[in-house]
Amino acid sequence: MKNIKLLGLPLLLLVFITSCSSVSVLSDYDQKADFNGYKSYAFYKTGIDKAQISDLDKKRILRAIETEMSNRGFVKSKNPDLLVSIFTKEQERVDVYNNNYGWGGAWGWGYNPYSWGPGFGWGGGTSVSASTQGSLYIDLIDNKTSELVWQGKGVGTLSNTKNIAKKEERIKEFVSQILEQYPPNAVAMK
Repeated sequence: MKNIKLLGLPLLLLVFITSCSSVSVLSDYDQKADFNGYKSYAFYKTGIDKAQISDLDKKRILRAIETEMSNRGFVKSKNPDLLVSIFTKEQERVDVYNNNYGWGGAWGWGYNPYSWGPGFGWGGGTSVSASTQGSLYIDLIDNKTSELVWQGKGVGTLSNTKNIAKKEERIKEFVSQILEQYPPNAVAMK
């Protein structure tokens, strides 16, 4: 029984850590598209230029996409089958926690610098936390028809960290989890 308790704590900690850093992912696709025919890609500069993030973050996202596409057997080409575009949104999220449990109190004896004797009190408090909720859309467009054939969306908390390595890792996590949904036929078989 003691071993089960010892195992439970690290497992609970792991679940807590992964739930805090997870990315919520959705994807949609054109059911008539032949995803087996797509072997090459290029970035759709016009769409990427419209993304409202820093150029440094765009570079990080595009490098992460290049890695993931390469891992899936795609090659970068000047005459690609797919065009890859990105779109981003971010929203500030403010959570207010009110810890005021109402009126109440406790009687007791104690010392205060001015007197000894009974006292009465109540407590509570409010705490506020702010975070940035970010969304990254990755669009795959058929280069021959200029039609969107697949879209992946990742939503999660962005850390406003000054640590560039952590920022880079979070971007890689977003891109990786979004592109796990591609191709849709492989996802449907899971």
